[in-house]
Amino acid sequence: MMHLKLDAKQERTASAIGSIRQHMQTTNMLKKMLLFGGLTTVCLCLVACSKQPDLPSKSLRIATTTSTRDSGLLDELLSVFIQDTPCDISVIAVGTGAALKLGEQGEADLLIVHAPNSEQQFMSAKHGLRHAPFMKNEFIILGPSADPVNIRQLSPGEALQQIAAENHSFISRGDDSGTHKRELELWEDVKQHPDFEAYHESGQGMGNTLIIANQLQAYTLSDMATYLRFRDKIDLVPLVTNGSSLENRYSVITVNPAKNDKINSETARQFFTFLTSSKAAEIIADYQLHETALFTPLVTPQTP
Repeated sequence: MMHLKLDAKQERTASAIGSIRQHMQTTNMLKKMLLFGGLTTVCLCLVACSKQPDLPSKSLRIATTTSTRDSGLLDELLSVFIQDTPCDISVIAVGTGAALKLGEQGEADLLIVHAPNSEQQFMSAKHGLRHAPFMKNEFIILGPSADPVNIRQLSPGEALQQIAAENHSFISRGDDSGTHKRELELWEDVKQHPDFEAYHESGQGMGNTLIIANQLQAYTLSDMATYLRFRDKIDLVPLVTNGSSLENRYSVITVNPAKNDKINSETARQFFTFLTSSKAAEIIADYQLHETALFTPLVTPQTP
């Protein structure tokens, strides 16, 4: 990003982002401490309460994009999976780039990600053993309801060009997540680099990025599921929702067990099979928020 001298308004914006980011990092740390305690309790309950005496000796480590966790869908899927396959589960919710890195380093057993080009590179490098898309939704460009630079119903590329031309605030995740990767692809499609002064990177997950963009009344790119989860907490509205470039496909990958002897390949295979089954497809198809389906399964749901 270019290092330009900021005017008073831009300095206030940068200062606001810094303050919000610091507050959210502290909040996230507390949440992670509470979550760790909760996960430990859940795992102990699974071991203690299961009628199956021969549980796997290793837990299943899932590195997932934040949207599947923040939407609540992953919890729904896991609750059904463990009924038939009792096991300890550790969920690491990070951006897709970080999830793929964990897989590459052999620090996760299974990945849920949404960056097709990066996924293909991961598989070509033999980091993964199995790979399959299993659901999708859409990316959307959100902004103030007044739409100050008039992007409503433009194509995604035209909308970004208009935001840059008017030098209006745009908050990027800037975290190498699937959403960030898609945003950069959209800029590349119109042969433009996002180096205007009002372009800022939050370095946060999607939920926190939405809150920052809302407080600054800025535009941002989001997945539909996270937007619906945060809709009642923000004033931003969907302004650009159409275009094949906004399709958001989620895939599951099992990590190559040849990386190290810590890879729980058997339970990873079982969860992979579950996510690509008609049973999981039914759960995905039925999962709603605000009477809206958050995801569309790519496998036909089972019929009654």
